[in-house]
Amino acid sequence: MKFGIIQERKYPVDRRVVFSPDELVKLKALYPQISIKVESSPVRIFSDSEYQNAGIEVVTDVTDCDVLLGVKEVPVESLIPDKSYFFFSHTIKKQVYNRGLLQALLEKNIDFYDYETLVDATNNRLIGFGRYAGMVGAYNSIRAFGIKFELFKLPKVETLSGKEELIRHLKRIVLPPIKFVVTGRGKVGGGVQEMLDAIKVKSVTVDNYLTKNYTQPVYVQIDALDYNKRKDGAVLEIADFFQNPQDYESNFERFTKVSDIVITGHFYANEAPKILTQQMLQSKDCKIKVVADISCDLNGPIASTLRSSTIEEPFYGYLPLENKEVDLFHPAAIVVMAVDNLPCALPKDSSEGFGEMFLEKVMPAFFNGDKDGILARAKITENGKLTQRFSYLEDFVEVRG
Repeated sequence: MKFGIIQERKYPVDRRVVFSPDELVKLKALYPQISIKVESSPVRIFSDSEYQNAGIEVVTDVTDCDVLLGVKEVPVESLIPDKSYFFFSHTIKKQVYNRGLLQALLEKNIDFYDYETLVDATNNRLIGFGRYAGMVGAYNSIRAFGIKFELFKLPKVETLSGKEELIRHLKRIVLPPIKFVVTGRGKVGGGVQEMLDAIKVKSVTVDNYLTKNYTQPVYVQIDALDYNKRKDGAVLEIADFFQNPQDYESNFERFTKVSDIVITGHFYANEAPKILTQQMLQSKDCKIKVVADISCDLNGPIASTLRSSTIEEPFYGYLPLENKEVDLFHPAAIVVMAVDNLPCALPKDSSEGFGEMFLEKVMPAFFNGDKDGILARAKITENGKLTQRFSYLEDFVEVRG
């Protein structure tokens, strides 16, 4: 079986890669029968020479490879027919802006797997860059606070070498006794927690967070049932929320009254209630000063996310009373960070971590007959058709133009 690591062609440029040179060396040692080629790239965080020095073949043509691995969406014109591809497609929620990509995957008879659809038997994601998004999001939330209130200056993430340097810079500053509320306990939330714990921000319970004042910075990490409640007042298990999100409404306002910084790491389904509404942000007792929307669902659950921002310019101001973007130094503005590709700011760390996960969680499936069904569950297109698991996308791909 021949694997190809493809060049990233989407703009803005993404320097991440599925496998670092070291991980490919490990891969070849584990599976000596495998053939691996790396497509030459001028922007990848690991240079062509680093792969070559590790004994990996670097080429300009990967058309003889069976399985092609990328990170971001592959431009339609660059798709090679009759291959197997892995990349983040941003199509499984029927994202209109990528409808043409999914149509092309079908038309070109490509077997396609999305990293988001690589799940275990209980539907838990196996791999992703979420941990690194959480790390960068936490750092940026603190950087935004320092800029807004002119308390301290932190360097931009992309100018630093990695996680450890982020932590070193955060440890040099003195935070006032502010409160962070973090939504979600998945990989993104775990990355946020990792950063806050590293700089000794104290973790507290929901009840204490809502009722107590502190002389040091603290954070609370909350699940869906901490910020949603059933409309009929019933108290049920978390499974009910995911099965019947339409029966719930946001209960997040109690956190807006005591929080300085909101960091979002939740997963949001289209049918779920809005989480942080314009009305909450308009309220006179709203204390929020920074919203770091790592989830970054446009027209989604966080009212202040009017647009996505960029790694280079991550912040903008949001004026709740008029629901519009303003200068972040406007006295009534909440600072918003809504970067939708945060792991790109840590390309080396995130690439190394992603490759480790892929090697451990996914690669065995290629050599054990997919005994756990990992590849079968993840496959979206096959033989020019949607697989049964993703047949709900049929009406989406039938729309033309």
